[in-house]
Amino acid sequence: MAAGSCLPLLLLPWLVMASHSPPGCKIRITSKGLDLVEQEGLRFVEQELQNMTVSDLHGKEGQFHYNISQVKVTDLQLAHSNLHFQPQQHLFFNIRNASISLRFRRQLLYWFFYDIGSINASADGVRIHTVLQLAKDEAGRLKISNVTCNASIARMHAGFSGTLGKVYEFLSTFIVTAMRFLLSQQICPSLEHASLVLLNSLLDTVPVRNYVDEHIGIDYSLLRDPVISTDTLDLDFKGMFFPRARENQKLENHAVEPVIKETERMVYVAFSEYFFDSAMHAYFQAGVLAIELQGEKVPKDLDVLLRATFFGAIFMLSPAVDAPLRLVLQVSAPPRCTIKPSGTSVSVSAFLNISLVPQGQPPVQLSSMAMETKLSAKVFLRGKALRMQLDLRRFRIYSKQSALESLALFSLQAPLKTLLQLTIMPIINERTKKGVQIPLPEGMDFTKEVVTNHAGFLTVGADLHFSKGLREVIEKYRPAPTASSAGPAEPSMDPHQL
Repeated sequence: MAAGSCLPLLLLPWLVMASHSPPGCKIRITSKGLDLVEQEGLRFVEQELQNMTVSDLHGKEGQFHYNISQVKVTDLQLAHSNLHFQPQQHLFFNIRNASISLRFRRQLLYWFFYDIGSINASADGVRIHTVLQLAKDEAGRLKISNVTCNASIARMHAGFSGTLGKVYEFLSTFIVTAMRFLLSQQICPSLEHASLVLLNSLLDTVPVRNYVDEHIGIDYSLLRDPVISTDTLDLDFKGMFFPRARENQKLENHAVEPVIKETERMVYVAFSEYFFDSAMHAYFQAGVLAIELQGEKVPKDLDVLLRATFFGAIFMLSPAVDAPLRLVLQVSAPPRCTIKPSGTSVSVSAFLNISLVPQGQPPVQLSSMAMETKLSAKVFLRGKALRMQLDLRRFRIYSKQSALESLALFSLQAPLKTLLQLTIMPIINERTKKGVQIPLPEGMDFTKEVVTNHAGFLTVGADLHFSKGLREVIEKYRPAPTASSAGPAEPSMDPHQL
């Protein structure tokens, strides 16, 4: 009985490990990156508060009736602000000692005196405390899931103009108190809408599952909620490529999990070997890792050498001696990526089939040889595109039939290597030139990138800059207004309706 009760405890560590799927891609935003976001975010908050809609206000105090409408923010001063990380899943945004200047239309009735005019008011000592909770939604996208907001106004002043300006100075307390309450109650709803609707529309521009080209796509869905410390925000992405013909295909991740320890740059992006392996596996499954050269596409020197090497077999085909050659290079297994501190390499195994193609007759195979190559890979970032430049480092061919034939193929080693370097590698690098986009919001790009290799993964440390402002991107994706969001109706000019 005791042994049976201990079994679940012994299995618990294994269950925890199984539930923690390692990321293929990991992003860390540091406090320095958050400082840049704060600068752009503060401009966005200013614009939202300047454009906030304040409801009309009407009330009665004894014989004093008032109606306030068409409230407009004329000036906003956010003197002191701070945006920082708050463990576990929060961002804390604090504004203090801010001031808001307002102008609104008044309709006042006191006994038989009726007055219409404008009022200039100012709110001083404005404090706004906002906590944004970040989480992964069902689609695996980063979202602001909840907003906690508290706003207060220390002082409110109002100046009157018009025929009864002196009369209303002693009654201004009613209006000022009402406006102070109304304004403080409107700040948080405006910021909550800006966060839950507008900023989330910005986060919707982060690619989660999209196509890379006509053959493959990539899954950047979050594996879990973000992890926030006092200095960093860490995001774990699946980072798995898939063939478009089989989008639901999955590839198990057994690679080393990327570990980011640095905090000096604004942002760090880490990629494990799994990230690159899944890309090559997807291309292999898509059936595009094959190249065919025939006739004039075969370099002349190589054509002559191949015909000399296989002279005996060709001579036996008397009518087809002058038939064009065809070379088919076919990758035989998904290539594998190896990342070491010394560099990144890709191992490729392939078959090379050499045939004669007589006109009007079936192809005649002259040789089928195995090839093993090792490519050196230079990984770099341009804007938001991760790119790879490949170069042939090692090359070996051998016969699948016999060691004797492998010896006979030795003379082809150098010419075929030249073929790969001058003909095949440019085609491959042209395909990798476009790169794949890193999951960042639209309008945000990397600068001053530095790539560092580790055992089993590599990291890219960079700074950030905004190529587009938050407002520009949000306006591009702002939801269309509905009938319920129409502005307030024009207030009545009839004093009897006050």
